[in-house]
Amino acid sequence: MSLTNLLVPTYRNMLRTLAGLLDKAEHQRVDPANGLLSARLAPDMYPLASQVCFATYQAQEATFRLRGEDIPQSLAAVAAEGRNAGDVPGSIADARARIADALARLDSLSDNALDSGATLQITIELPGNITFDMSGEQYARDWALPQFYFHVITAYAILRHHGIALGKADYVPHMFAYLRPGSLP
Repeated sequence: MSLTNLLVPTYRNMLRTLAGLLDKAEHQRVDPANGLLSARLAPDMYPLASQVCFATYQAQEATFRLRGEDIPQSLAAVAAEGRNAGDVPGSIADARARIADALARLDSLSDNALDSGATLQITIELPGNITFDMSGEQYARDWALPQFYFHVITAYAILRHHGIALGKADYVPHMFAYLRPGSLP
């Protein structure tokens, strides 16, 4: 499977899932759902607003790295926004806009946009002088997808922890496209 065929549909499906989770939160809360954006699983974890920023950042970051392009400042600003969301969580509308921007970026890619990136050398630099060097294929498999899924599932867990009724079907609604007729109880 090519990198484009692996990553782009996965990112699209799960970003739409993230939007659906926010919709459910907004419809189930009697108090403003915007308050949930400051919610956390643990005091030392980033809040829901950060999880949305980081998920949208991760989906877009891969589209630049796997084409050998620098991360644009506008996208780096999304990651910075995520790091600061504990102080300035924004609104559900802001979160939806982040998701829409990421989906638009993914929709703008050609059918093979990321494929030549499989053999590129990718370097991930983290605070504390931690550096990872890997091929584009390794990056997609071992960094890009796990990081992305971590932030989407953490958003799901924050919402569940704060009383939003969600189930597995809310996390993988795209699977219903594959449902065998007559197999649903």
